Amino acid sequence: MKILGIDIGGSGIKGAPVNTEKGEMLTERYRIETPQPASPQPVADTVAEIARHFDWQGPIGCGFPAAIQHGVVRTASNIDDAWIEINAAQLFSQTTNSLVNVINDADAAGLAEMSFGAGRGRSGVVLLITLGTGLGTSVFTDGVLLPNTELGHIEIRGKAAEKRASDAIRQEKQLSWAKWAKRLDEYLITMEKLLWPDLIILGGGISKHHAKFLPHITVKTEVVPAQLRNEAGIIGAALAAQSKTRGAQSK
Repeated sequence: MKILGIDIGGSGIKGAPVNTEKGEMLTERYRIETPQPASPQPVADTVAEIARHFDWQGPIGCGFPAAIQHGVVRTASNIDDAWIEINAAQLFSQTTNSLVNVINDADAAGLAEMSFGAGRGRSGVVLLITLGTGLGTSVFTDGVLLPNTELGHIEIRGKAAEKRASDAIRQEKQLSWAKWAKRLDEYLITMEKLLWPDLIILGGGISKHHAKFLPHITVKTEVVPAQLRNEAGIIGAALAAQSKTRGAQSK
């Protein structure tokens, strides 16, 4: 099945058609900077622009940086507060004239990694953490997703964890890989105490630099870099839309 996957981030909105059976993007991704402020209609217009770029007619899956409940935005940590209680799925569907499914962006990345990446075939508890503008998390038990965990907001040393250990903070404070890894390690140890995962997958674009920071990680849980990296959000959004589309067709 071919579905347009779109990943909405704090700095960029990216999309590409995806072959959901193979977990592969069919073209190079197309990226547009996230509107500032990232309020509902400008973001929806950008999603529609990506769909027009691919001359897309068909289902669309969107990964979104917030807790999403039945298409409705419940939180707004890295986007405009105006999003809260907006039905993003409905807004995007109206703007693109397509059936759009919306899922938390880290959950989308997790679905992709569990289906086609570092988590494929893994049982037990798997925690994926996306390292980017914030810290996104997705949790799976024997392959089943617990949606909207948002564990990047857990407080460490008086701050939300993502305000200490995200890649954005590493860049903002110009931290060395070793100093940043120490902060990340503290977060991973906290997650280990709370969840006792069998595997931790570190995703986001920074995962390609894993050799620079993984040697500094001391948490006992097995930690591996994501395999799909920046493509995971796009592929996972398409996978989630595929499940939704097939469910609607079977009714």
